[in-house]
Amino acid sequence: MARVAFRAQTIVADVVLAAIAFCLAYAVAPLKLTSFGFGDLPSLTLIQLVVLYAALAGGFTVLFRRELSPWRYVSIPDALVLARIALLTAGVFLLWVFVLDRARGLPRSTLFMAPVIQMMVSMGVRVLRRALHERVFQSFSPLKTINERVTGAPALLLIGPASLADTYLRDVSRSHDRTFTPVGIVGTDVRDVGQQVRGVCIIDHLENLDAALADLRRWNRYPRAVLFLEEPARLKGLTADQLGQLKNDGVRLLRLPSIVELAHHDGVNLVPMREINIEELLAREPIELDRGAVRALIRGRRVLVTGAGGSIGSELCRQVAAFNCAHLVLLDFSETALFEIEREIGEHYPDISFTAALCDVRKADRVTAVFEQEKPDLVFHAAALKHVQMVERHPTEGVLTNVVGTWNVAEAAKGCGAAQMVLISTDKAVDPSNAMGATKRLAEAVVQAQQSSNGTRFAAVRFGNVLGSAGSVVPIFKSQIERGGPVTVTHPEMARFFMTIPEAAQLVLHATATSADSEAGAAARLFILEMGEPVRIMDLAQQMIALAGRTSGKDIDIQIIGLRSGEKLTEALLDETERAEPCAPKVLEVVSSSALRVTAAHLADLENLAEAGDPEAVRRAVFELVAQIRGERPGSAPNLRVVVAS
Repeated sequence: MARVAFRAQTIVADVVLAAIAFCLAYAVAPLKLTSFGFGDLPSLTLIQLVVLYAALAGGFTVLFRRELSPWRYVSIPDALVLARIALLTAGVFLLWVFVLDRARGLPRSTLFMAPVIQMMVSMGVRVLRRALHERVFQSFSPLKTINERVTGAPALLLIGPASLADTYLRDVSRSHDRTFTPVGIVGTDVRDVGQQVRGVCIIDHLENLDAALADLRRWNRYPRAVLFLEEPARLKGLTADQLGQLKNDGVRLLRLPSIVELAHHDGVNLVPMREINIEELLAREPIELDRGAVRALIRGRRVLVTGAGGSIGSELCRQVAAFNCAHLVLLDFSETALFEIEREIGEHYPDISFTAALCDVRKADRVTAVFEQEKPDLVFHAAALKHVQMVERHPTEGVLTNVVGTWNVAEAAKGCGAAQMVLISTDKAVDPSNAMGATKRLAEAVVQAQQSSNGTRFAAVRFGNVLGSAGSVVPIFKSQIERGGPVTVTHPEMARFFMTIPEAAQLVLHATATSADSEAGAAARLFILEMGEPVRIMDLAQQMIALAGRTSGKDIDIQIIGLRSGEKLTEALLDETERAEPCAPKVLEVVSSSALRVTAAHLADLENLAEAGDPEAVRRAVFELVAQIRGERPGSAPNLRVVVAS
């Protein structure tokens, strides 16, 4: 009832404003009637004209549903609609008075002035209402005392396009946020320099960031925080040296949440800022998440994630929970990792139903029991041994977890009637030169062999190194820099593909949504990401040293330690026997024909060898199977592809 009353008030207000506008237009007309309706003139009286005009304005207000548009959020589209209402009101009004009395009692100038005044008055009161809502007048300096003009909030520098600065400043004004005081904008378009956005000056272009900072220091407005309005990777012109200098000056580097994180803040006007990670500054331009397809895939379904406590597994859990799954199962063999992700999901997603299962994917009976109890619709298999050197020294463990564990999860997924299972793979599975890559290539083959004419659909996702994951090069370099160096690089020309942890999880969700459209009986699908150009590890080390505010070769040395067993100088995303076809934005599907279909017998032989504990026998068996899968001559020596450090 209150809502209806509020809408009625809005309509009445517009009717009154239209009447006032017509009266003003009539009053200033050069030719006016001398009678106000009390004589015997046959023409319409002023009162009748006002009532007719106001009634028509009210009718068009209802027709265009202006009562549904709050005045405190008025915008340019609202102004265009108000202009349309005013013009239509004047046009229909002229037709009516012409039919009634040939418009004899109506000054012609009133017809032109009434809609103009109506537009001005209607928009003016709405702008005033919005100004009051956003407390614009509180920032008007002549109305404030000297003490009130001096704010205690830390200075904030905005970096990004003027359009995004306008959006941010508008949200700050609406939410009455006083955490920071914006002191300037460094834009991305040189044509905007010198202009103002909501009272904040665009002081320079991004390429002149150093000069802009020098000006702010000279004006005693040096920022205590910098807010990136776009993903830092998209802001061309930023250098690691500049960011490192800012960090050395104690300046906080902030950004707004990504599109994935926005799902956690639905209904909040101003989403919270957060500190930028080094990984985000080093990453390339990220992919965009197809939220609609992923939401349709996840919402209302039961999801199970193996390796839920790992870097990729935990991020998958966060994103799945953000899309409101019906039930989430966290499965991991690490007690500590499982405890941490269980606690995080419980704190950040209290409305999500979830279960934590302490389970080893090597144990087929235990895995089957969990799947039968939880009945997942979607399974993301992220559990794996992924550290190259560790698996190189312990190939038996790599086989048991990466190969046998994948078979167990796939069998359990089929047994419980899961709709889909997706394997998390790696670019090291392409022409593998180490035991870890070889076991992941076998895991891909296991998933492909599981696809049958009906039932569970299987897919695998292959991507490069993940920035910030446990054991990746970034945390290692960060630790070495913090203790003063040296930073160790295996080879000056070594290069790798990189992506961030959220981006890797997004790719998995993309692939799952894409494979959901597969026809029944179609072959298992393998996806990769368009990852751009590989990054030289030497360049990465130098960037991280600069981001820490140090100088390479002066403050911190870079030490070349040589290639280790099983390492390559460069990685590839496609094998010689594979080709890729686009299937979604920045996502490719790999097309290949395996020369060998992995069977339960193959897995039984491998498992027996691994349980026997003979590393060399396991290594030989693994590479022989990989050679057959790739179509090489059976029995070819896999160690010819292994690069051993000299």
